[in-house]
Amino acid sequence: QPVQHPVHVPSINKKSKQAVEFAKFSDVTQSNIPSSSSSLLASSSSNEQGDESGLDLGAVAKYAIALVTQVSLFYGFFSLLDAGVAATGFQPYFWMNFGLFYVMSLRSRIFNPLSNKRPDPATLEAAGVEKRNMPSWTPPGVIFPIMWILIIGPLRAASTAMVYDVTNSYAAPAIMAFALHLSIGDVWNTINNVEQRYGASVTGVACVWLSKANAAFQYSLVSPMAGQLMSLPLIWLTVASALITATWRLNPSSETGKVDPLYPVASSKASTEFAWFQQGGDAATAE
Repeated sequence: QPVQHPVHVPSINKKSKQAVEFAKFSDVTQSNIPSSSSSLLASSSSNEQGDESGLDLGAVAKYAIALVTQVSLFYGFFSLLDAGVAATGFQPYFWMNFGLFYVMSLRSRIFNPLSNKRPDPATLEAAGVEKRNMPSWTPPGVIFPIMWILIIGPLRAASTAMVYDVTNSYAAPAIMAFALHLSIGDVWNTINNVEQRYGASVTGVACVWLSKANAAFQYSLVSPMAGQLMSLPLIWLTVASALITATWRLNPSSETGKVDPLYPVASSKASTEFAWFQQGGDAATAE
């Protein structure tokens, strides 16, 4: 009988097994590289275009700089007036201070470096900006300048002149609280009328209201009558706050279909710039 030799099956050593496993791992890794690269590129592209829901830190920083700058200039200006009064011994008359504070109430923008273009009473929009949807109960445009020129301005001026008669200081803490209110109002005007950041405008008008209430309180500590006069414009600011909130709800984003967040959003549609450093920059206001 023929001799049957056993068939020898070569075994795979450890090195061969490692080579096979490495080859499999390489195939899996290479198959995942394109998708990972695509995701990374998509993410980079999104960051370059700007996150439409992200906080605009640059705008926030410029708002803060403008606010500090304006309050500081107010304080410097009032301190110079106090120094002039002390050096000359002249006591300003009530009507002089009334005129000074009336102009300050309506033209505080000269101390603010941001663009504060005043809305056109006919359109309720600043020049060069889009027309927004407004609530049906929006007052006629002519009402706004009448309120500021004939009611709000005189109330501010009279109450502030009364505070000066008691403190004999333009840079008194109570008057500086009023200067802070004006400064916040100017920054809010930029947010609402120039940049049309509807969500941030709601937060901004709340800050305007609170700063006004604080100024009225500070005035009441010096002169109760001055505090009462300064508090009357809060009625108008309450109506304005309701109008701003309703306008925010009526103007959702054209890209997302949702209302803007209550903070300045990074977007190519809105840019915060210092008007002082732009040729022909306007700095009108509507506190």
